[in-house]
Amino acid sequence: MRVSRLGRSFMSSPVSRRSVVKRASMLGLSAAVASRVEAFAEAGYRFPNGRATLQETTPSVDISGTSLSILQWSHFVASHDEWFGQFVQEWGEANGVEVTVDHINTADIPAAFAAEISAGSGHDLVEHIASLAQFEEAVVDMRDLWDEASSRWGEPIENCRLNGYNPTTDKYYAFVHGYAPDPANYRKSLWEAIDMPDGPTTYDELLEGGSRIWNEQGVQMGLGMSQEIDSQMAAQSMLWAFGAAIQDENENIVINSPETVEAVNFMKELFTSAMTPEVFSWNAASNNQLLAAGQASYILNSISAYRTAQDTQPDVALDIYFGKPLVGPAGEERALAHAHAARGYQIPTYSENQDTAREFLLHLIANYEAALLAGKLYDFPAFPDSAPGLQDYLQEDPDGSEPADKLAVLSDADQWTVNLGWPGPANALAGEAQTTFILSNMMAKAARDEMTPEDAVAEAEQLLNQIADNWRSRGLMGGGQ
Repeated sequence: MRVSRLGRSFMSSPVSRRSVVKRASMLGLSAAVASRVEAFAEAGYRFPNGRATLQETTPSVDISGTSLSILQWSHFVASHDEWFGQFVQEWGEANGVEVTVDHINTADIPAAFAAEISAGSGHDLVEHIASLAQFEEAVVDMRDLWDEASSRWGEPIENCRLNGYNPTTDKYYAFVHGYAPDPANYRKSLWEAIDMPDGPTTYDELLEGGSRIWNEQGVQMGLGMSQEIDSQMAAQSMLWAFGAAIQDENENIVINSPETVEAVNFMKELFTSAMTPEVFSWNAASNNQLLAAGQASYILNSISAYRTAQDTQPDVALDIYFGKPLVGPAGEERALAHAHAARGYQIPTYSENQDTAREFLLHLIANYEAALLAGKLYDFPAFPDSAPGLQDYLQEDPDGSEPADKLAVLSDADQWTVNLGWPGPANALAGEAQTTFILSNMMAKAARDEMTPEDAVAEAEQLLNQIADNWRSRGLMGGGQ
């Protein structure tokens, strides 16, 4: 097997034998499975014999003699990719499958996949961290895989299922096996100094507190307005909190509203009061790096920045805490976030190894407890029964959080994480808007005074309508009434 990129050496605090045995007993796992989980944890997320596989699976069809090529993003927690490389190799050897894995920057996945689709050849499995519904015509329907996985592990988390489904065509264009919550990350000591020890809970508090920290302590806030996915997701969460959206539940474009204009005005004020122009040129790693370096008071991100800080800036890591999506003018029910990573695999129609791809994905779900631990709790399972230890790990982080329950705020993440394009579906409009950065560009143009907020919103509406008209003409999107 060839793996084109491996992560750094992976160091994790092992779970004690006693805590794992107790946890396994509470979860009702069989003695055999409990023993495997225990051994896996005690060996630093490898078995004592060096294996990465938690549970072996038997394919339902003969896949021996086939091959499987995988293209996926370079994980933000590098230990996951180190584990994954060995895990997929073990599966290939056990089933007589030649496996190759290519990791590239997540920002490059959409263009790389588009090029393969145009060429009519490429990888058998392609994974991205956000919906790529715009490629629906070129990928197979994965309904059978969703049905089989549900029969084995129960109903999936709703945001995962909806992030791979188009109701207009009734097609499951992606298999979203897991997601990473997108909480607030804040420096507790900075917010304590302004009498907000638990960080902000509303956008008004974010503006008030972030401005004070910048003026009194010289530490900026880190909400990007650049052509990268974190900036796009920050803008989307803000729209939801202000009562706005790009589309309604019937796929009609509704972005040009007073609520959107209010959100854009707010982002402009936030930039003027608490941020610097560097936010206009960030990439997806920039806010992580700013936080890990101790130079940001607040960002929106997964826990990957925190995990990096644990290794590189442990004093900073001790000061990083997490919060739920902020409440805006639209109230608590609109305090929502999209998954920081909605990990969706797609099988292109040109693949000659579609059965092999499906069997591997079922094997991955069967081993999601290992994936969860190897990624240091970054990835939450689409099928909760496939990783039953998650809630216990959030209460007692096996990777050394202080306090041990620092990540417990994520325990109900499935309740505030919604699909791309909400309240509509994760359709081709939502996918293309995400990869062309319409929302973050809208925010940036207003913040830089290149356009009035009203004109920036009107331009975004025009662009979204152009995208929607294209996909409606191809029968891939509803609305337009």
